[in-house]
Amino acid sequence: MTPRQAIRILMLSPIYFRLEPAQRKQLIKEYCDLFTQVIAERETQSVK
Repeated sequence: MTPRQAIRILMLSPIYFRLEPAQRKQLIKEYCDLFTQVIAERETQSVK
């Protein structure tokens, strides 16, 4: 997932707009990292 895609999803939450820019940046990074991790786990499970 790209940061732009993450921002589109996160902007659906009103809480996103209450965050400071640095907090938003961290949230986007964590969201993308978690998404990547979940996809990797799914791929590993489908290979088994």
